[in-house]
Amino acid sequence: MVSFAAIMMTIKKLETDRDYIKALAKEREDENDAFRGFIRNSNGDLIDLLVQQINAVVEPAIDCTACGACCKTLMINVEPPEVERLSSRLGMAPGEFKQQYIEESLQGQLVVNQVPCHFLAGTRCSVYEDRFSECREFPHLHRKNFKDRMFGTLVHYAMCPIIFNVVEELKIRSGFKDSAAK
Repeated sequence: MVSFAAIMMTIKKLETDRDYIKALAKEREDENDAFRGFIRNSNGDLIDLLVQQINAVVEPAIDCTACGACCKTLMINVEPPEVERLSSRLGMAPGEFKQQYIEESLQGQLVVNQVPCHFLAGTRCSVYEDRFSECREFPHLHRKNFKDRMFGTLVHYAMCPIIFNVVEELKIRSGFKDSAAK
């Protein structure tokens, strides 16, 4: 098991400049494709453990509210209890809240009806304490089965500094950087 101290020693500087991250993402497209294949052939439990350990160091060190990129670009799924909670916070009837902020698919799936999110004010969520669970859990690196979500994670690699830094450290911790050099 890798210690937090060992991870912190490897992570000398977390990259948060989104323009620089976007440029690096473009440069590393082939590398990331190879990394995706490497992860696909790796032990899923070990990868989950590594991702969760790295994320436990990276995520708290990056202020999401200084970025807001996910709020500007992602479609947000919403659960019915969240409609109730947020409409109450805003002093609205749930039906009025849904009419103004939510779209419902024929299958009953609720989504925020606008991108960027209605509740984004600058780079911060104006309802942060009551934000939707999908927002609260993004970028989902604490969840199991990272291998199965690798494609989706890489879709957001150029946008999210947390994902970028976790993936770059995972390349080192998983042995990919060593194997790619051979």
